[in-house]
Amino acid sequence: MKRITLIGLGAAGAILVATTTPVLAQADDPSAAVQAALDNAWVVLAGVLVFVMQAGFALLESGLTRVKNTTNILAKNLADMCIGAIAFLAVGYGLAFGRGNAWWGTEGFFLAGRDLAAVGSSGSGNLSTAAFFFFHAVFAAAAVTIASGAMAERARFKAYLLFSIAMSAFVYPLVVHWTWGGGFIADMSIAGARFSDFAGSSVVHLTGGSAALAGAVFLGPRLGKYTPDGRPRQIAGHAMPMVLLGVFILWLGWFGFNAGSQLAATAGSPVTLVVLNTVIAGAAGTVTSAAVVWRMRGQPDMSIIANGTLAGLVSITAGCASMNVLGALVTGAIAGVIVVFSMLLIERWGVDDPVGAVSVHGVCGLWGTLAVGLFARYDDGYLGRDEAGLFYGGGGQQLVVQLVLVAVVAGWVLVTTGVLFAVLRRFGLLRVSPQEEALGLDLTEHGIGAYPADVLPRDARAYEPPT
Repeated sequence: MKRITLIGLGAAGAILVATTTPVLAQADDPSAAVQAALDNAWVVLAGVLVFVMQAGFALLESGLTRVKNTTNILAKNLADMCIGAIAFLAVGYGLAFGRGNAWWGTEGFFLAGRDLAAVGSSGSGNLSTAAFFFFHAVFAAAAVTIASGAMAERARFKAYLLFSIAMSAFVYPLVVHWTWGGGFIADMSIAGARFSDFAGSSVVHLTGGSAALAGAVFLGPRLGKYTPDGRPRQIAGHAMPMVLLGVFILWLGWFGFNAGSQLAATAGSPVTLVVLNTVIAGAAGTVTSAAVVWRMRGQPDMSIIANGTLAGLVSITAGCASMNVLGALVTGAIAGVIVVFSMLLIERWGVDDPVGAVSVHGVCGLWGTLAVGLFARYDDGYLGRDEAGLFYGGGGQQLVVQLVLVAVVAGWVLVTTGVLFAVLRRFGLLRVSPQEEALGLDLTEHGIGAYPADVLPRDARAYEPPT
């Protein structure tokens, strides 16, 4: 009898607890419960697509660099995801989204005090803390990985790990807090105009591109990149199929990156418009970059055209929910032209960026953010008004706000990562030795190449039975 009573009390307690949770509290409104489930499922799915972008980055960067550094590229991409998730859990998420002040969050470290699975516990619509954290953790990892390619073939692996921790735990989260986390940029208003960066042309891509620039500058160019008189030499990558496969995987992930940033799956949301604009801008960037490089070199250089695709995608990331199709087409097309000249100019300035990350993510991320001030037609949830763009009668104040945003983000990242790289270089920790660089980072940093010629041991004694 006592056992039955205890079971009954336990069941009653469980029912009481369950009915006080937001999920079952919506039982009186089945449509609300379904909507909550859809919102969480959509954001998790979008996060999975962004997660897969790490594979795209790994293939793209590996293909654009030499075979002797392939394992090192892959190791850095794996480290970015794993270190990024843990560092963002420990510190980054709390700094980005914790309650605090206009500059940083002061609570939520290690997700302490959060109801992880409850609907709405994140403070963002119906999203649970778990779903919201996962989505933003893979964004953080993507921001770090952007810099990997610019630092390829000469950075020490230990130094890169320290950079990955600093970016995931501190540098990137503060940018997020100032913008998406309700910080001082989110509170800023210039003649009624407020910032807009729907999915992260600046928050993610300009952040990663600025870190890439700092890394490339402090590392210096690869051995043999420039002639004695300072003219750049081409150092070809080793696997164009990997490059193109990486581009398509990244493009696939971009649908989650951009459309998932709606953070809901409600009827009438701009998700379908976002997907359409993402396709159009990526295609436009591909076509215009191909036209420019074909005209300049007489041949369509696929290593540059692949970056033209990514340039179009980066450029539309800020305005994917505020622009119409024409705006997306023009934004992506201009990015395809910008990226070609930017890559050539940066190379001539003596900055060795093996994969073009500074141009693709930094320069085109900046352009995409400014393009909102020109082509924004719809309220994306940040703008607070329709027709905010200059070309739709919104005046120039939106462009000014966007300029402030890119200046703050680029300045913050360049200073913080520049200090980190300067310290590492001062103590001889940033770059491998010339001998190690010549041999390749696969063997010197990891002890294994990417494509062993013979996977079986050649010593005949290895096949003898044990004694």
